[in-house]
Amino acid sequence: MNFIKYFILNGLILFVVSCGGEKDPSSLFSLQFASGEKEFQQFDTIRPIIENRKDLPIDSIRYTIAGEEIPFRNDQLVLQGSKLGLQTIKVHFRSEGNPIVVERDIKILAPAAPQLYTYEIINEYPHDIKAFTQGLEFYQDTLYESTGSGGGAKSFIRKLDFKTGDIYQQVDLDTKYFGEGITLLHDKVYQLTWQSKLGFLYRVSDLKQIDRFQYGQSKEGWGLCNDGSRIYKSDGTERIWLLNPETLVEEDNIQIVTNKSIFNKANELEYVDGKIYANVWQKESMMIIDAGSGAIEGVVNLGGLKEKVKQHAKLDVLNGIAYHPGRKTFFMTGKNWDTLFEIQLKKKE
Repeated sequence: MNFIKYFILNGLILFVVSCGGEKDPSSLFSLQFASGEKEFQQFDTIRPIIENRKDLPIDSIRYTIAGEEIPFRNDQLVLQGSKLGLQTIKVHFRSEGNPIVVERDIKILAPAAPQLYTYEIINEYPHDIKAFTQGLEFYQDTLYESTGSGGGAKSFIRKLDFKTGDIYQQVDLDTKYFGEGITLLHDKVYQLTWQSKLGFLYRVSDLKQIDRFQYGQSKEGWGLCNDGSRIYKSDGTERIWLLNPETLVEEDNIQIVTNKSIFNKANELEYVDGKIYANVWQKESMMIIDAGSGAIEGVVNLGGLKEKVKQHAKLDVLNGIAYHPGRKTFFMTGKNWDTLFEIQLKKKE
């Protein structure tokens, strides 16, 4: 047994000596790119260079981003299928039988500029002018709305007749909570609060609160939507978090990017056919985001809607997106708006 320990110890000493006395063999290597750039677009082909200070042997090379292996052929990498945003690219290899990992941060942007859209108003419906709208979503033809609070008023969640504005049922939150986005899945309503790092679960049938959950790495509670199996959560940063609907654990995230920059203003969310539609905070516009990659594929100019509602002292920004799958239209409103607009999106020529 002592002989085995002696052999292993001497082997380690020899490797350290051969590396010039370095404690960490990976410090003898660095990852560079032939172009000298650190910013790329999805599907770019790039040529990595492993700088080798001691000219040590290298074999079994492979590259990964977020645990996903990247195709490496003819000394080139193709950034296909890679997550977008600020990512860490890692090169894994062996040198003199020892596993080495060297990493470098890069920025991966969307492959194309967003398509521009405008809108056409189909219908206008009454909306509670006192509702500081934060979340809006249809579930089986019933409109659900969540609001924030201010000036001592309570946040609430409620069911509505979207055509008349009549309230079917409403549940108020404790005044210490500022209500935020909602989504509905498997006969449950999920609701966020803003800065309390706490969310609530309600039974759809009677809005009885049945559970609550804590946030993970996400900073705040902004918007929610779902694709039928996962929940997407915005938090005011460049990330949209993917939650397990059963455990509410933040299992993954995507970063919101254009072909030029990383974006951080996604607010209220709605999921439709693989895309996340997101209000842009403090702007009269909406992003169309690929739910898989985070690329902003479209931008909708919603200017003019705010001018069509009653103008008053407490009138606030556009916020609230609900898609009606049967009508194939979007419903939009804002904080303290007296109107709910039904619109269709149109590509701008």
